[in-house]
Amino acid sequence: MKLSTKGRYAVTAMMHLAIHDKYGPVTLAEISQCQGISLSYLEQLFAKLRKRSLVEGVRGPGGGYRLASSPDQVTVADIISAVDERLDTTRCFGHENCQEGRRCLTHELWTDLSRQIFTFLEGITLAQFVERPAVCEVVRRQNGSRRRDRSSERVPASAVA
Repeated sequence: MKLSTKGRYAVTAMMHLAIHDKYGPVTLAEISQCQGISLSYLEQLFAKLRKRSLVEGVRGPGGGYRLASSPDQVTVADIISAVDERLDTTRCFGHENCQEGRRCLTHELWTDLSRQIFTFLEGITLAQFVERPAVCEVVRRQNGSRRRDRSSERVPASAVA
């Protein structure tokens, strides 16, 4: 199984929102610049995320997007499902027609693996992931690089403990 760019980028963008959640809405342009994701691609992803009520838009000056729920209520599985990503390791996409129209010898193994992956991702919330030391280090690095790129920064370096 390979998670596509769509799923990876959606999780990355949602992580960005979770990290900056307490500072207010975040623009897609900011996410695009900071995370290296095309603005047009983010627009497509956020349409799906909004449709599934994972994000909400804020209009006007200082507007952008914010999480529609608390970061501890949003799982990685929620995000991947919202952008129509399949977490299926079978060749037949679960249709049981993998070998000449019938179930193959290892179908049950790959089905179980798909369930395990989904269960794993369902058990990780944005809040939990934001607290990981390696994630905090990346945020510090990104905030430092944004400070060098801008004369005024909206999110202080203390954004991450």
